[in-house]
Amino acid sequence: MTLSKQNIRSIAMPIAMIVGALLCRPLSIVEEATNHILTPILIAAMLFVTFCRVDIKAMRPRMIHLWMLLVQFVGSIAVYYITLPLLGECVAQGAMICVMAPIAMAAVVIGGMLGADINTMATYSLICNIVTAIVAPFLLHAFGNGSCSFVEIAGRVVPTLVAPFVVAQLLRWVWPRAASAIAARSSISFYLWIISLVLVLGRTTTFILDTDADPFVEVELAIVALVLCLSQFAIGRLLGSLYDDKVAGGQSVGQKNTILAVWMSLNFLNPVSSVAPTAYIVWQNLVNSYQVYRAGKRG
Repeated sequence: MTLSKQNIRSIAMPIAMIVGALLCRPLSIVEEATNHILTPILIAAMLFVTFCRVDIKAMRPRMIHLWMLLVQFVGSIAVYYITLPLLGECVAQGAMICVMAPIAMAAVVIGGMLGADINTMATYSLICNIVTAIVAPFLLHAFGNGSCSFVEIAGRVVPTLVAPFVVAQLLRWVWPRAASAIAARSSISFYLWIISLVLVLGRTTTFILDTDADPFVEVELAIVALVLCLSQFAIGRLLGSLYDDKVAGGQSVGQKNTILAVWMSLNFLNPVSSVAPTAYIVWQNLVNSYQVYRAGKRG
């Protein structure tokens, strides 16, 4: 019995997560030795491949983008105040950051695989990350314990998101045949994501193993992250259905830039709260694996 390309894709993410977890210590050593630059390079490369498919003339802000931004920022404040009296400040901060985190860099890649309009998603990815860099410092100052700036967040977004977009669009303009050839091999971006997922899960597992926190609080944070992950994918798909693109809505709202979220938690909130976005990495990739599997069965 042979495996189809779609079947391979559906099992690739869980396998990558298992490999990353099992090899967490050696992977962490490699990440440390390379100054944590491997994952950003892989993400930038996969986005460059995907952005070669994006026509800048087809990119325009839409009403769905505004609704998704409202879910992100109003929702983050709402879950903080809902969770605070029930589970305490640390878990409330973890819940807030799981909603406030912007769309993941890889969301456009996964969304494209699942049939979403990548122009809609690419537009939102740029808008969302820029708006997050502007708004997040105020929320982190209000609900956290440190001062964050636009420059600090932008410095983590521009190299891996904006730069690949600019380079891809320049290539489409200067050498369209090369851009078309890269776009025709867009599956490369998925396999780059699988490699980066192994590295991310290695770092995630190491972080959880080394965190000196109350195990009960860690479990609460992980459960809250699971509930928010499923809720945000569902809300995003509901919004997307109103604008004829469930997949784009679900991926844009549900798939989060958890690397940025963990960084913000560690630096500007109670560091233990970072367990929530760390767990979110696992949950969102299990959801993505299931969606790829379902897409393969329908195809």
